[in-house]
Amino acid sequence: MFDLQSYLKEKKGLVEKSLDESLPMGKPEKIYESMRYSLLAGGKRLRPILCLATCELMGGNDEMAIPSACALEMIHTMSLIHDDLPAMDNDDYRRGKLTNHKVYGEDIAILAGDGLLTYAFEYVARETKGVPPENVLEVIKILTRAVGAQGLVGGQVMDLECEGKTDVTAEMLSFIHIHKTGALLEACVTSGAVLAGANQEDLNRLSIYAKNIGLAFQIIDDILDVTATSEELGKTAGKDVSADKATYPKLWGLEESKVKADELIEGAIAQLTIYGEKAQPLKALAEYIVNRKN
Repeated sequence: MFDLQSYLKEKKGLVEKSLDESLPMGKPEKIYESMRYSLLAGGKRLRPILCLATCELMGGNDEMAIPSACALEMIHTMSLIHDDLPAMDNDDYRRGKLTNHKVYGEDIAILAGDGLLTYAFEYVARETKGVPPENVLEVIKILTRAVGAQGLVGGQVMDLECEGKTDVTAEMLSFIHIHKTGALLEACVTSGAVLAGANQEDLNRLSIYAKNIGLAFQIIDDILDVTATSEELGKTAGKDVSADKATYPKLWGLEESKVKADELIEGAIAQLTIYGEKAQPLKALAEYIVNRKN
């Protein structure tokens, strides 16, 4: 019987240790402090764990995948630092702590995000061992696509443009979240597979899995913003409503949103059937996404 809690604890421990080692202090100290403050602030570490799990499924190991897993968390952390800025979502708390700009100021927070984003690519290129160079290059391409205008940045722009609008359609909302949240989650899965040398058929299957869990993740996020407390979330609850954001509960209602998330997770898990017992970690992670409380 697969024990997800033990698996998450083990992998999270590896990720936390690796992240701490990945970014030692340097000069000027303030920028390194700021980068480390947000990078080591805890969280579920779901993205790096997805990378490790997929690499393992495709016959690789943690050692091959850990630099990319850390890089993914650096990129994710950058997106959170920038997302919380007054010009964006204007939030005071993240992962139960004051947001980066509340501690270090907006100027340093912006630069800390920039520093983490650029360092992520250097880290993959420099630290990945035991992987053919062309596969490392492919991972760097996957990460850059996920974070640029055709991924996270594009989704964020559309998200900002849709605030306060009453005519946001399901297609527009889907575009936002496939890019803003889904692209990076998909990159976690596909980069793990590429590191292990997965073939195109496997990559196609795992991309569908990742797209589904990415959208389900965002639907659950939208639901939790309405139903959970700030203490449970580790960030300000009810922000979507107060900012008049386009969300799934606003479009479909809470019940229908939950049904859609469940359907997406079912579709994701169906892609793993061919791998049998070996896919237990990815199957359990998909179920965890839809049942999480924060």
